[in-house]
Amino acid sequence: MRACVDIGGTKVAVSLSASSDAPLIGRRSEPTAKTGDNDAVALQIMRMIDEVCAQQGVDPASIDRVGVSSTGPFELRDGLVELATPNICGGIAGPSRGLPNSWMTAIIEAPLVQRFGSVRVENDAVAALEAERHWGALQGLDNCAYATWSTGVGVGLCVDGKALRGKNGNAGHAGHSFVVDDATGALCGCGNYGDVEALVGGNSIGHRFGQSAADLFSAASAGEPKALETAEALCRVFGRMLYNMVIILDLQRISLGGSVFWHHRDFVLPRLQAQIDGRLLPLTRGVMLVPAGLGDKVGDYAALALLD
Repeated sequence: MRACVDIGGTKVAVSLSASSDAPLIGRRSEPTAKTGDNDAVALQIMRMIDEVCAQQGVDPASIDRVGVSSTGPFELRDGLVELATPNICGGIAGPSRGLPNSWMTAIIEAPLVQRFGSVRVENDAVAALEAERHWGALQGLDNCAYATWSTGVGVGLCVDGKALRGKNGNAGHAGHSFVVDDATGALCGCGNYGDVEALVGGNSIGHRFGQSAADLFSAASAGEPKALETAEALCRVFGRMLYNMVIILDLQRISLGGSVFWHHRDFVLPRLQAQIDGRLLPLTRGVMLVPAGLGDKVGDYAALALLD
């Protein structure tokens, strides 16, 4: 049996599968651990695997492979992944971000390897990219990307048929790029002021505007003038990031997911596409932004794609 783990800034989800072609079973989800020692998320994952196994009548000793799709960035310690994730590790940006810990990293891979042996950890957007290329909206494409607009902002990139990873598995962190001059003092969990995630990430929206992303976009969809103005500005920021990706990497298509995008995709998608269309036509002509083919299950299947 295989365990499939999806780590986000808001939640951790665990499922089981007998193979890469078998359905996911026994999905369990709970808020991401952010208190205690910095191995708390790894301990949470192992406990959740045990609980899913008990629920499904599976011997935990039969779990011989674990795929972990996780929000990043990553740091490597002795060749093993630790999370330096702004929405999990409170020590990076300090107390002003409001996280209840002082972690600089969260230990992930070492405890899982010690228990299960075969473990593969990848950035969640890279893993989602692989899932979308295998089962979803990016099948058959060699130059494409997956972007998530959720608690944070993440990207997985594929050029000439090869997923880009970089020296520590951190390629694609476009959420920490800058696309506007920001005078709002918006602080990202990474310590940047005014990067894309600081401006539009689901967590940042609450800090900046005093209401959740769900409430803001719902009001905008209903035509409330102030919310509409704000939501359209957020779409411009995210859309400009996508445009930059298209022209830098000469992409064919970008698949989109994440809770902020997914729950408001009818409002958001045409506004994002408008940031692509008509600009530098030799590079943007025919480029489409599309909802993730795996829908709101893309995170679950992302971990499974790592074990193919």
